[in-house]
Amino acid sequence: MADRKIYITAFDKVRLAELIAVAGQFGRYDREDLESLARELDHADIVQPREVPPDVVTMNSQVVLRDLDTSEQMTYVLVFPKDADIEAGAISVLAPVGTAILGYAKGDIVDWPVPSGIRRIKIEDILYQPEAAGDFHL
Repeated sequence: MADRKIYITAFDKVRLAELIAVAGQFGRYDREDLESLARELDHADIVQPREVPPDVVTMNSQVVLRDLDTSEQMTYVLVFPKDADIEAGAISVLAPVGTAILGYAKGDIVDWPVPSGIRRIKIEDILYQPEAAGDFHL
């Protein structure tokens, strides 16, 4: 992944840490998705919801992504696993692309490993960020 500063709100960090802990209680500590998310949380700058820059991907943000290898454009809402529905454009934070974009900003290029090599996407736009819209409860 790119070596950039990423931001996660204190509210999201608590909820994501709880997600990792609950999964661990059910014997799921060896899951790569949970390990990847834990690494992101460890390296992020934790900010209060009112302090997160408006161009940063937070939980429940709607983002436009572009695959730099295929030029495909995708629009997703980043959600918790229980709300994931890829058909509706709701992608889990535990999906590789979900973990990869969390905390990054509009314009950032994010790399992550996939079985066929490295996938690269650009965060083209953030159509909705709860904190920027004043929706601090999401």
